Amino acid sequence: MQQTLAKYLPETAVMPCFELIRSSHVHLKIVNERVTRHGDYRRRQDGNHQITVNASLNKYRFLITLIHEIAHLVAFEKYGRNIKPHGLEWKRTFQYLMLPFIRPEVFPSQLLPLLARHFKNPKASSSTDAHLSIALKQYDEQQSEKSYVYELPIGSVFRIYNGKLFKKGNKRTKRYECAEISTGKMFLFQPNAEVELIKS
Repeated sequence: MQQTLAKYLPETAVMPCFELIRSSHVHLKIVNERVTRHGDYRRRQDGNHQITVNASLNKYRFLITLIHEIAHLVAFEKYGRNIKPHGLEWKRTFQYLMLPFIRPEVFPSQLLPLLARHFKNPKASSSTDAHLSIALKQYDEQQSEKSYVYELPIGSVFRIYNGKLFKKGNKRTKRYECAEISTGKMFLFQPNAEVELIKS
């Protein structure tokens, strides 16, 4: 297990993560990329716990995702199954479990202030924190050919992962209003949503 973890995690995070997995009695499954999520936690029918994490994540995002999912398990065990999946109990657990890793021995120094800010009030997905998500993207082995929504000029037409086309509109407080071409319905997009530019 440690050898496997060493392929996916920062070197100094391998042993602490191994201990967390062992003490939580969780089965870790590393899977091929799923577009809609980085990882998930589930309690199986036999009562055992399983966490899946995408193999394609860079080592820093893999670490954040792994701890995010372990936090679900720990929070459910401590507070009971009726808590909200990303409620206060989970946030506190995630902060507590993540704190030992937010150090220059684990993360590059330029990520530390962004992580510190993010973990004051962690979100359901690190991808909804545009600043952190864009900073983490720099460490991907393969740089994507796609564009971020915030980079596109207003009025641009773009395609998302499922093939649907949208036209970029104005920015609301944090997200962009975009009209689906086929229906005219309005949707809100995170500034760091990765899309394929069709026409600017």
